[in-house]
Amino acid sequence: MNGRVIGGRYELAGLIGQGGMGQVWTAYDGRLDRRVAVKLLRPDHMAAATTANEIRRRFVRECRVTAQVDHPGLVTVHDAGSDGDDLYLVMQYVEGADLADHLAEHDPYPWQWAVSVAAQLCAVLAAVHAVPIVHRDLKPRNVMVKPDGTVTVLDLGVASVLDTDTTRLTHTGSPIGSPAYMAPEQAMGGAVGPATDLYALGALLHELLSGNVPFAGSTALGVLHRHLYEPPLPLRQLRPEVPEPLEALVLRLLAKDPRHRPSGAQEVYEHLVPLLPARGVPAGPMDPTRPFLRPHAPWPDRASAPAPAPVPPAAPPAAARPDVAAAVDEVKRLLGEGSITQAVDILGGILPAAAAEHGEHSPVVRILRKQYATTLMDDGQYRRALPELRRLADDRAAEAGPGDPQTLQFRYDAAQCLEQLGETAAALAEYRALLPSYESGTPDPARAFDIRHRIGQLLLAMGDHTAAGQHMQNLLYDAELQYGPYHPLAVDLRRALDRQRQMGR
Repeated sequence: MNGRVIGGRYELAGLIGQGGMGQVWTAYDGRLDRRVAVKLLRPDHMAAATTANEIRRRFVRECRVTAQVDHPGLVTVHDAGSDGDDLYLVMQYVEGADLADHLAEHDPYPWQWAVSVAAQLCAVLAAVHAVPIVHRDLKPRNVMVKPDGTVTVLDLGVASVLDTDTTRLTHTGSPIGSPAYMAPEQAMGGAVGPATDLYALGALLHELLSGNVPFAGSTALGVLHRHLYEPPLPLRQLRPEVPEPLEALVLRLLAKDPRHRPSGAQEVYEHLVPLLPARGVPAGPMDPTRPFLRPHAPWPDRASAPAPAPVPPAAPPAAARPDVAAAVDEVKRLLGEGSITQAVDILGGILPAAAAEHGEHSPVVRILRKQYATTLMDDGQYRRALPELRRLADDRAAEAGPGDPQTLQFRYDAAQCLEQLGETAAALAEYRALLPSYESGTPDPARAFDIRHRIGQLLLAMGDHTAAGQHMQNLLYDAELQYGPYHPLAVDLRRALDRQRQMGR
């Protein structure tokens, strides 16, 4: 494969690493003459329950969402697409060593280094969760330590592309995801959120400080069972010099119930700040305390270039009233080409002009607002889509009633946004409020089953395994009556219930 050109542009040069579902290569970008990293994924090697076409669609969407995050601690995504049977992701080539190798080379890992790594990761996770995106597979192999001591997070969004159920096994029996760092709600197949990444951060911190992951085992199921039911060993029993506040923070991060973990990456960072090293001289090369000891200092052995002269900003163009009809045509063209982000920007820009020209409650504005909300969701911008959907739902309910199909669809989409934003309790309440409308009046069995399935996953995410198990058992009974025992929903439910029983042993 060495020398293969991907996407007509990227020539593979050397294999960096490989796993059950893909490979990572160094490559040369023939158009811009630069070195890049190319990750190749094989949809046919992934879980059989999801079609290759669906994986391709989700892959491109997740890469588009990933590209929205702009943070120095996150690897830059340059390009994504498909080439033959492979999906490819082109990323910035990051010089340095991954955190697993860095740990192996510096055993025992200084606790100050562990704190500095975790603080940098918190900054990345805060930016990622604000989008919102959940990494789902945070682990040392997905973190690079660069020569200047800064850390860079890799593979954002890739785990969610592989499978929405990250514990499902492939034909080879290899788990999708990393059981050693997997939160209980993720292990049980429940909905994931920012707290899922915080648990993985706790497992990573435990490994840096003790030299071992908090829970190990000979099989993936054995490891996941320990995550669910065994308490982690306090770090000071393994390494007495670890400060007590750091031990307490790791135990909170590893709480079984997501509600007992810190409220977010920002809170974790605030707990780490008092433990960060004071400004001074780093201890050696690739020291992750360096960004805190000498913030913004040049890299070691690299001369700093003089700052360029400031360029005065150009005068803003004169304001012009947008042509709504022309903008709508442009949006249609962009959506047809798959340029969703550009379409979102245009729609958001023309809505105020359309409202001024036609009136806020005019059919034109309602159609534009509906398209705007739908496109925001397609672009993964759930935080921006949510208020638009709520506004649409309220307006439609006032006009056609709360049981109108379009009103219910807007509320269903809003519940999906809440779920994606990690607002588990709010999403659960909204789905429960919606369910009676799809079970009575004008029944929609497919949507009702979908909502019930989501409720079960959210109950798992909240740590209520008993209620979730009973809920899914009832759902399985009804699904088999409605669709038969071999319908995909029935198969998924039996698999989830089997996994819960295995975990409960």
